[in-house]
Amino acid sequence: PYIRRRAMRHLEKGRIVIFAAGTGNPFFTTDSAAALRASEIDADLMLKATKVDGVYDADPVTHADAKRYDRLTYDEVLTRKLRVMDATAIVMCRDNDIPLRIFNIFREGDLLRVVMGEQVGTIVASE
Repeated sequence: PYIRRRAMRHLEKGRIVIFAAGTGNPFFTTDSAAALRASEIDADLMLKATKVDGVYDADPVTHADAKRYDRLTYDEVLTRKLRVMDATAIVMCRDNDIPLRIFNIFREGDLLRVVMGEQVGTIVASE
C-alpha cells in the first residue's frame, strides 16, 4: 500500500519513487491518482508513459496529418481540449506547478532517455 511517509523517506535517501495504479476511489482515474501522488510528494516532474510519442492536436492513429506538440501549457491543454489526460489531473498538476512529460512507453529506449533528461515527447508546464 502507498504510505506517504515511506515514499518521502525514500526520496530523502535519493531514491526514485514510481507510482503505478489508481487510488481505488470511484470517479478518480489513474491519471488523477498519479497527479494526486505527485502533488503529495511535491514532485519535480510527472511522467505519463503511453502509447503515443507525445500530445497531438488530433488522434494520430486516425489522423495522419496530426501535429505533435513539443511543449504546451496546462491552460493550452485545457482550452484546446487535448485529450492527453483528464482535466482533473491537468488542473492538479497546474495548481501544484508539476510539469508533465508525455512519451511513448513502447518505443525502445524512450524511458531511459526521459530519465536521463532528454527532450522526448511533449512537456506540459507553466508559461
